[in-house]
Amino acid sequence: MKHNVLPKHQDSPMLFADTTRTGWPFSKDPHVIPFHGKYLMYYSVPPKGNSGWGIGIAESTDLMQWKSIGSLSPAADYEAKGLCAPGALVRNDTIHLFYQTYGNDKKDAICHAWSVDGVNFTRNATNPIFAPKAGDWNCGRAIDAEVIFAKGKYFLYYATRTPDYVKQIVGVATAPAGTNFNRETWTEACDRAILVPEWPWEETCIEAPSVVEMNGTLYMFYAGAYNNRPQQIGLATSTDGIHWRKVSNKPFLANGDPGAWNYCESGHPHIFKDKDGQTYLFYQGNEDFGRTWFLSQRKIIWRDGFPQLK
Repeated sequence: MKHNVLPKHQDSPMLFADTTRTGWPFSKDPHVIPFHGKYLMYYSVPPKGNSGWGIGIAESTDLMQWKSIGSLSPAADYEAKGLCAPGALVRNDTIHLFYQTYGNDKKDAICHAWSVDGVNFTRNATNPIFAPKAGDWNCGRAIDAEVIFAKGKYFLYYATRTPDYVKQIVGVATAPAGTNFNRETWTEACDRAILVPEWPWEETCIEAPSVVEMNGTLYMFYAGAYNNRPQQIGLATSTDGIHWRKVSNKPFLANGDPGAWNYCESGHPHIFKDKDGQTYLFYQGNEDFGRTWFLSQRKIIWRDGFPQLK
């Protein structure tokens, strides 16, 4: 069975979709890391049989050609309805994977697992490791985890919703440098959303935050609007990881024209910084309103402290 099935109109250097789980091309929410001389990509895959959403794993040597090598399926009570939207980092030759539970509405939360080979993972005994305390600005939910080390600490960026469950917004928590990522090590960094929808193209949704540090400045690529409306990618900056300013009222990366593989959206970004300092923006898209989903990437170049699509 093929692992990389391309739509008719390929205008990107990379298009990947995993077919191993359901037989049709469907991969969402990409996150890439370098590991042992190759690249590993984690992504969401749809339910199979009685199993809920899962996480696919693919490998590459060039960031363009990918091969499926495994997957994670629900294995604990808190994951019974599914797990997805992975984010990963490498520390001391161990991969730490952060992901969300699925299908529990306001009770969805962030979980953690680790691996020494990138395929076989051990769940954290304190899972779920994080969800914000429900209050006047959020409903208590946490999805779309992004964990980075910056400014001497770990930042956990996540999407949540307003108390009325109408708007998707972004929050942040922190943990000290020596954290084992257990639940008790995370502290909410502020009692408010750090990014909210405000421009027409964002509609009522800001989600999927992905952050990279370049020369002391943090850059957040985020998804605006819900899937296929179309979802598009925006950009914000910060000097402390907590206070953010949007760069523009327009998308950094828009959806494609009619007939393009990403006509229905360019969404759920992941900004990947390679060991040589080169950066690539991974994202998802489709042209059939979600019947299929493909993953792609665009190289990012930096000019005068500002990212641009190559």
